Amino acid sequence: MKRILLLSDTHSYIDEAILNHVKQADEVWHAGDIGDLKVTDSIKKLKPLKAVYGNIDDDKVRREFPLNNSFMCEGVNVFITHIGGYPPKYNNRIKPYLINNKPDLFICGHSHILKVMPDKNLNLLHMNPGAAGKHGFHKIRTMLRFKIDNTNIKDLEVIEFEKR
Repeated sequence: MKRILLLSDTHSYIDEAILNHVKQADEVWHAGDIGDLKVTDSIKKLKPLKAVYGNIDDDKVRREFPLNNSFMCEGVNVFITHIGGYPPKYNNRIKPYLINNKPDLFICGHSHILKVMPDKNLNLLHMNPGAAGKHGFHKIRTMLRFKIDNTNIKDLEVIEFEKR
């Protein structure tokens, strides 16, 4: 079993509140718009990190992290990208990948809107953790925490921070 902390859209912002949640996870996944590498460097000092770059990320971030990240966690096939859309209206770049590769869990960021929803047509779970940073239109900073136990995604929790 792995405890996962999922965040996105930090836009160069990291604080002790985020890092306290990092310490409680087994792995941290970042769905892009990292901003400054100090964010991911701070996380990597504490826990293993899987991440993708987002549309605001510069060449330094893009050299360190891919556009897409596909991997297995326990028995769950995971696919992360920054701009992905929502079921059934996925980004045109992403939809063929989802159809052909059939991930169990599809994660994206970008919208700053926390959403978790099943896609019954593609038989996957879609997650967007919202935004953990302070840049953007969102009023509440959010992240997601959950467990992966073999092929089960369970114990999903929404983490909310103070109003920006």
